[in-house]
Amino acid sequence: MDDLAISVIIPALNEAESIGWVLEAIPPGLVDEIVVVDGGSSDHTAEIARAHGCRVIEQLQRGYGRACATGVAAARGEMVAFLDADGADDPGQLADVLDPVVRGQADLSLGSRLAGKMAPGAMPWHQRFGNWLAAWLIRRLYALQVTDLSPFRAVCRQSLLDLEMEEMTYGWPTEMMVKAARSGWRVAEVPVPYRPRLAGRSKISGTLRGTALATYQILTVILRYAQV
Repeated sequence: MDDLAISVIIPALNEAESIGWVLEAIPPGLVDEIVVVDGGSSDHTAEIARAHGCRVIEQLQRGYGRACATGVAAARGEMVAFLDADGADDPGQLADVLDPVVRGQADLSLGSRLAGKMAPGAMPWHQRFGNWLAAWLIRRLYALQVTDLSPFRAVCRQSLLDLEMEEMTYGWPTEMMVKAARSGWRVAEVPVPYRPRLAGRSKISGTLRGTALATYQILTVILRYAQV
């Protein structure tokens, strides 16, 4: 897209059943590199990523935010896009998510699942409620008009580094949003379709413990930076 070098960062942990489809669905010629950050998978996630021409980075310390930060540090592109490996988001929408930043219309672009077309069963009620609550708090506390905490997003790499991200958990995407708001960034939402993950169970919404932990991490981040 234009003359910007674009890196796609995909955090992955035991996603061998879906990551091949995700990589094949990224539009050809759209991005300059794909960085898969493997969090110690016990399946063939890393091997499949390498077979698709990706640069694979082993991240033995667990943590979604840590995997994203590792990918940003390793990325060579001027712009970075984040995409999950489970196939719930459509990689075919990547150009749409990138577009507001590429055109200089936004500093951060978010692919909103709640503003787009959501397939039945794609997001359990407790995850949908948690997203709604977190987005409502961000609107109230930061005056940032968002509907979703979607991990499908795009941003200029140097700008993201300037935010000095610290959260190494599932609160990392939320930290990006609230720090962007505090820094006066222009944030755009792009409606994107969302469907059930291709295989397996979500590490967040798939268990009560995972949901509770992620919710705690997200709400803690929202409230922490509102008080700074």
